[in-house]
Amino acid sequence: MKKFLLLLSVCISTLSYAQSKTSFGVRGGITSSGMRGDAVNNLNNLLNFSNGMITTKDVMGFYGGVYADIPVTNIISVEPGLYYSQKGYELKGALNLKGLDFFGANAIAKLQSQYIDMPLLLKANMGGLQIFAGPQLSYLAHADLKTTAGVLGFNILNTKMDATSQFNPWDIAATAGIGYQFTNGMHIMASYDYGLVKVDANKNVNSYNRGAKIGIGFNF
Repeated sequence: MKKFLLLLSVCISTLSYAQSKTSFGVRGGITSSGMRGDAVNNLNNLLNFSNGMITTKDVMGFYGGVYADIPVTNIISVEPGLYYSQKGYELKGALNLKGLDFFGANAIAKLQSQYIDMPLLLKANMGGLQIFAGPQLSYLAHADLKTTAGVLGFNILNTKMDATSQFNPWDIAATAGIGYQFTNGMHIMASYDYGLVKVDANKNVNSYNRGAKIGIGFNF
């Protein structure tokens, strides 16, 4: 009975401390995202490829949203968040759009995805320096595939199509990073998201989201 009362007392004290110290904030910044694994095969229902003639690269975007900082101790806190985040990747090389009589040796197909990210981070605060890590659940709101190609400086193809159905609507990632909290409430941070779920709609292609974020925020 004494142990139970002691545990109950600790829980009540922790909850009271967290409630009195909980703060909220906004954060935003830039993203650099891509896919690792068999990234090209994710769009095989929309594009035709020539083996060995396709290159991929990361694309830039932005993210922004809100979070809560819930202290557990003087050093450790929990940070749930809700963010809009742009992700995707770019293909360049010999490809053609299915259904169109076009073939481009130097065409570019850019996947532009819009996700809702919901991270739950465990954060250590050490005199302004912050180190954090945790899981992140993401929902794919929309994805477009934009294809462009040109010859001798002339743009001969510029199409945009909905590619949302080609991808898994849910993603789970492990995210970790580092930041610094200033005394005026402003902070800077950098993190990396490591996708753990196949992004292909049928989950049979070994391709995963990967991305880095650099942001600035403010605690209220």
